[in-house]
Amino acid sequence: MTDLDHAPTGELTGWIRTPFTGGGVTHDRFEQGSGPGVVLIPELPGLTPEVLGLAEHLVSEGFTVSIPSPFGTPGREGTLGYTLASVSKVCVSAEFKAFATGAHRPVADHVRALAADLAARTPGQGVGVIGMCFSGGFALAAAVDEHVLASVMSQPSTPFPVSRARRIDPGMSAAEFDAVATRATQGSVCALGLRFSEDKAVPRERFATIAAKLGDAFEVIELDSSPGNPGGFAKTAHSVLTGEVRERDGHPAFEARKRVVAFLRERLASPASTD
Repeated sequence: MTDLDHAPTGELTGWIRTPFTGGGVTHDRFEQGSGPGVVLIPELPGLTPEVLGLAEHLVSEGFTVSIPSPFGTPGREGTLGYTLASVSKVCVSAEFKAFATGAHRPVADHVRALAADLAARTPGQGVGVIGMCFSGGFALAAAVDEHVLASVMSQPSTPFPVSRARRIDPGMSAAEFDAVATRATQGSVCALGLRFSEDKAVPRERFATIAAKLGDAFEVIELDSSPGNPGGFAKTAHSVLTGEVRERDGHPAFEARKRVVAFLRERLASPASTD
């Protein structure tokens, strides 16, 4: 649904729901579309109408979109109470390790398996992975897998930045970070990071850590949310690709979403045929 004054939303109608087992766990996945594959990991509290709005946009742009549902109730609106309940659950889950530094998170194994499965069924050289908010860092951790060619981290907030060690943490183990950096050096994967300038849940130090490791393979888009910013964002603005998008040319979050689509196309396009 499009409303120029509100974030775009979608619904579950038309999405094919199947269980998927990977990394030792089973979660439902929702899939739709044709073309190169993109794994879209929901933000907290789960697969909300706004996340579905982004998913439907990606489908309309020519991608096959596969959405795992590792938390929350698919299709449920993201109210404050629902969000807080989801946060309390993931905080104590060994699958996510919300506060751990330098940690391997089992959910990344599930996303890698999903990415490999999607790559085997879709055209293009490989797949992209988008993570947002709590799941933002999972997108980069998934890039250990050779099938992941593009990683999009939108406002990655794990581990929760309650200390300096957590603010600078990239959201994965040292071994995973080294593996991703090696692939980036080889040109096998590139990453895109997005955040709002005043977003305390997504510390600038985290992006600095990733940039120092990945170099030119890491592109950062920081949207101005300081007082009086031209985009009209509140200081609390957080969801770059969902809640803050207004589908008007020139709107900063709308333009950021355009860049994500272009980035995915650049990385996932099939090689030109030769005679």
